[in-house]
Amino acid sequence: MSFPIPSGVAVRGAALRTLPAAFALAASGAAFAQDAAEAAEAAAPAFDSGNVAWMLTSTLLVLLMVVPGLALFYGGMVRQKNVLSVLMQVLVVYCVVILVWVAYGYSAAFTDGNAFFGSFTEKAFLRGIVADTDAGGLPEFLFVAFQSTFAGITTALVVGSFAERIKFTAVLLFSVLWVTFAYLPMVHMVWSGEGGFLAHRGVIDFAGGTVVHINAGVAGLVGSYFLGKRLGYGREPIKPHSVPFTFVGASLLWVGWFGFNAGSALAADASASLAMLNTMVATAAGVVAWSLVEAVSKKRPSALGGASGAIAGLVGVTPAAGTVGPIGAIVIGLAAGALCVWGVNGLKRLLRADDSLDVFGVHGIGGIVGALLTGVFSAQSLGGTEADLAIGQQVWVQLISVLFTIAWCAVVTSLAILVVRLVVGLRVSEEDERQGLDIVSHGERAYEN
Repeated sequence: MSFPIPSGVAVRGAALRTLPAAFALAASGAAFAQDAAEAAEAAAPAFDSGNVAWMLTSTLLVLLMVVPGLALFYGGMVRQKNVLSVLMQVLVVYCVVILVWVAYGYSAAFTDGNAFFGSFTEKAFLRGIVADTDAGGLPEFLFVAFQSTFAGITTALVVGSFAERIKFTAVLLFSVLWVTFAYLPMVHMVWSGEGGFLAHRGVIDFAGGTVVHINAGVAGLVGSYFLGKRLGYGREPIKPHSVPFTFVGASLLWVGWFGFNAGSALAADASASLAMLNTMVATAAGVVAWSLVEAVSKKRPSALGGASGAIAGLVGVTPAAGTVGPIGAIVIGLAAGALCVWGVNGLKRLLRADDSLDVFGVHGIGGIVGALLTGVFSAQSLGGTEADLAIGQQVWVQLISVLFTIAWCAVVTSLAILVVRLVVGLRVSEEDERQGLDIVSHGERAYEN
């Protein structure tokens, strides 16, 4: 709408007369904008910056565990002709699983469903999640990222049992099937809330004894049976091509594991502090125990054994990291370190399996030891944090969870491998195995000379 303007003076006068109204209108608009901003700020979740910073750091630390940690740890233990194949399997399997996690894995693991699975579609491709969506006091995108690293490294761990004889395409197809039907339901059963099958029964698994280590260890053992033994296994030496690679890889895994265990507190708090200390002392105990057993049984401790002892201690304390005291963590580390020596020697011979890089001997046995002893040392009377814990009852619950995990994973792994065998085949030819998977699968050599 327009009004007639009689003269220039009238215009100036009218303008001066309307200034107070204009200022009032501007002030009113500014106040409205401020109120709107304050309302928006109040509506947005107030994330603790310290917790967010710690979880961002923990996510990066777990990534460090995989690439380069696990890749170097495994890569050093195979023969020279297969080192690149193992590095590629760890890297690509991890990346494939990350994409599966975003596509439907996170949704299936952490949404409501039944006692075994969440919904595959509710948060598929992260539907409904935005930058300020709250997930237990953290931005949900950060929680998704942190948990994706667990899915990736658990599946990559299994690669060690298949090393030096499996087709690259078979590894990838198996990984998709296994993470879907073995890993995701275990996460849902243990970590998604009281509705989960094992969580409802009161299992304690702070950072992944059942979900990660027993799960991966059993998968590796079952897979090694299906694939059969490497050519020359038991008749000729099959030695690591680079113990320094493995040693460095183990060291990086130890550093990254602080994100794995202490990060599982999901906050920068007392629980994370306890988990960090327990991770430190249990690993030290694992190294000492493995080295002592080798010194007694073989007359000399090995560098490969020391590195393996570190992993055994880390695996053992993982389910207990946030619920046991430091002395309990030391006992768990000592037990895991000593028993895993038997796992990769005596038990391996009894099982007659060519578990190439001892995934079951270290992760399976270490995970079982840690899961059971978690039920003992989590009691407050023994320095743990669980005040009302009845030790005998909790150990029984832990045992049930261990047996269930073994059975579930063995069945799923068997079915997944049968599907892979039918679709793409499992094992390379004898000629290709002799030549080495670096050339056969990737057309490259790690060392030209």
